[in-house]
Amino acid sequence: MSNPSVMLGGVPIVLHAGSSDQSVSPLGGSGLVRLSQGKGVKMTHWSKASGSISSSDGWMPPGLSGLDFTQALELRLTKPMCITGTGLVVTLKGEPRPDVAPWVLAHVNGNWRPAPSSYSAGDVTITPVAGADLYATYWMPVYSVFISEPPESMGAGVYGWTINWEEA
Repeated sequence: MSNPSVMLGGVPIVLHAGSSDQSVSPLGGSGLVRLSQGKGVKMTHWSKASGSISSSDGWMPPGLSGLDFTQALELRLTKPMCITGTGLVVTLKGEPRPDVAPWVLAHVNGNWRPAPSSYSAGDVTITPVAGADLYATYWMPVYSVFISEPPESMGAGVYGWTINWEEA
């Protein structure tokens, strides 16, 4: 697999703009309510993601000044998401990047090794591996996001920038 770049609005953020720190967090839409006997019930009305991408060691700016920040933009991350379990069909939580196929590792005799798999319509189907007791399914997510124009900095010839995003 080649090394993909973080992409925002079709613009790749190249390594020369700095090695990026990426985070993904759940965003609101749920709360805990108590029934008459005090039993807690989690009520979820919606679920989205938010996060940030930043760097403080770039040799050049990220090159995002030409984007229209009033519109939702496609964000392709390189931080993989992972679901671990014993099932051979795994439904991904969200869309994977179209340019990087999901992949699977099988846990065999205390070691992780690649496992054959296929992806279709949100599901990863794993080909069983002899002796595997666990499978880890990975994918790099893609989101439709809103962001404000990111702040950028430069000092001593080093560029920095931060992108805070929320799923549309």
